[in-house]
Amino acid sequence: MGWDIVGSIPLEIKKCVILAAPHTSNWDFIIGRLAYWGLGVPVKFLIKKEAFDHPMGFLAKRMGGIPVDRGKSTNLVEQVAALFDDYDILNVVITPEGTRKLVTNWKRGFYYIALKADIPIVCGFVDYANKEGGFGPVIYPNGDFEKDMETIESFYKTKTARYPEFFNLSLENQTK
Repeated sequence: MGWDIVGSIPLEIKKCVILAAPHTSNWDFIIGRLAYWGLGVPVKFLIKKEAFDHPMGFLAKRMGGIPVDRGKSTNLVEQVAALFDDYDILNVVITPEGTRKLVTNWKRGFYYIALKADIPIVCGFVDYANKEGGFGPVIYPNGDFEKDMETIESFYKTKTARYPEFFNLSLENQTK
């Protein structure tokens, strides 16, 4: 498809939360999923439970989907963090924006999942301007959310979404 994959998850990391950002299009998922398959990186991902409610729902589950009920509080952080105890190798992809629409603040669950499970956060990305996707810095959360988010956000500010107007860290939204 003309895209390059850059970076990698260090070999010693067997369990992690992988951030998937920017997330402004369904193409982000397709490009990312193809990259994970191509690299042989096994992943599970959080997806709205409605994706499992139709005849093709089995495909979402087979591809690694974990249903999320966005309509109610379900202690999702605790549930996902506990999953890491059940696997020798587990990479869970999370879109911190939580939606393809513009949001001003990212959801924090990814951070607290990694903190609770004592695993790193890997910055996964798509960059439409450069037709690149892959992996950036590895963050070992220490409980200082604001400081760790500065590092994460500074990395993603250099990435271009398919629809920049829906990415809160895009240059055009930073100047508003």
